[in-house]
Amino acid sequence: MTVAGDDGTALERAAAGSASGPDLLSPRYKARFVTLMFTVATFNFADRAVLSAVIQSIKQDLGFSDLQLGLLQGAGFAIVYALLGLPIGWLAERVSRVKIIACATAIWSVATVLTGAAGSFLHLLMARVGVGVGEAGFTSPATSLSSDHFRDRKRASAVAMIMLGSPAGQLVGAVLGGVIAQHYGWRTAFVVFGVPGVLLAVVVAMVLREPSRGLADGKAPASKTATKPALKELFKVIAAKPALGQVLIAGPIAGFGMTSISQFMAPFLIRSQHLSVGMGGTVFGLVSAVSLTIGLIVGAFGTDMAGKRDRRWSAWGPAIALSLAPWVYIAAFHADGLAATAALLLAGGSLLLCFYAPAIGMIQNMCPPHLRALAAALYSTLYSLFGLALGPTFIGFTSDHFAARHFIGGSFATQCAGGAGAKGAAAALSAACRQASSEGLRDALSVGVLVFLWAAVHFALASRTYRQDLYRAEAAA
Repeated sequence: MTVAGDDGTALERAAAGSASGPDLLSPRYKARFVTLMFTVATFNFADRAVLSAVIQSIKQDLGFSDLQLGLLQGAGFAIVYALLGLPIGWLAERVSRVKIIACATAIWSVATVLTGAAGSFLHLLMARVGVGVGEAGFTSPATSLSSDHFRDRKRASAVAMIMLGSPAGQLVGAVLGGVIAQHYGWRTAFVVFGVPGVLLAVVVAMVLREPSRGLADGKAPASKTATKPALKELFKVIAAKPALGQVLIAGPIAGFGMTSISQFMAPFLIRSQHLSVGMGGTVFGLVSAVSLTIGLIVGAFGTDMAGKRDRRWSAWGPAIALSLAPWVYIAAFHADGLAATAALLLAGGSLLLCFYAPAIGMIQNMCPPHLRALAAALYSTLYSLFGLALGPTFIGFTSDHFAARHFIGGSFATQCAGGAGAKGAAAALSAACRQASSEGLRDALSVGVLVFLWAAVHFALASRTYRQDLYRAEAAA
């Protein structure tokens, strides 16, 4: 995998000459870096997609409510992910980011294997906490490393190439996870995806090298006695740059809706379209992979190209796309037939993902090099707390609430444990439970996607001062 259009300026060549070891700004090494980070991102998102693909099987096997599903996919994973985000960002400004990523990959892979051995809600929750511990060590070090390999006008594109691991992981994790779960059980799926990640961690540690901070900006390597960044310094930068604060708000709000959809799309398809676990995972994986790919590429390369004329397109693009996305999603949730539903979900996801890479690129472009990992960690923390933790939990809670309102003839919570009626229940009761469960989730998702409009407002506000708030190396010298 390569990053097209990176022309290697004289400034980059001069900076590369000051770095020890291989030429870290050469096209060959940058291609190697992006390819390996793409692979790590693929496993990162595949481990999440496996849970989403098999969650309906877990629900039926262990009798969980949708609220419990939301906690497993949301708060249980995201709270520890968020709590570790800033400490890891702080650490990433002081030690090797490559080593952090390698260790993190090994941790979440082992925790994924342990997920398959869990036998209760508490055990599953603890396993997902372990996954959160590991995955907290990827995003901020990876985005910081990327900013040291690519100039400011290429960073959103570089991030997009790495984050294409998201659709690849969604596709492989959802499709293969669903098929494995259908034929060999949901526990086996976690083992199959966890073991290779441990080997990948070893490859990362052996192949990648740690660049100096600000390498692509032409800054000389920092001395060992240089002052280390503090969170207080980052907050001063945020206070001085209104656009940075708006992006730090907008991204997590958009993440609330995005995570809600991704974690409950497979159950929605299985319930509303009466699909098997394997088919539900396949449709979920294909829709997610295609929409994520389109959204990441259009959002990143589109705003980078438009930014040559006006840098504000980095904010305008996400604002426009997020304003359109909720209406497409609502149409998808109420469409008749699998083909129409899948097509609309794909269109909605393509619009939604237009915000992802530009947001990360904007944050990196507004911060000085020595604060970029910490800024990415703060963004990741806010994204995790509001998006990952609250999004699926909110959808699970409201889905149970709406399902209870749709259910006629008793208590939904007691009569419909697992979503399909108690074992041995009459066919009429099982059908009523399935119908209420499907309609409840549909209504919850339709409410959840409205947050995209809120996020669009903040991206629009960020556009007002983004050009003035860009980091300029010559001004900081």
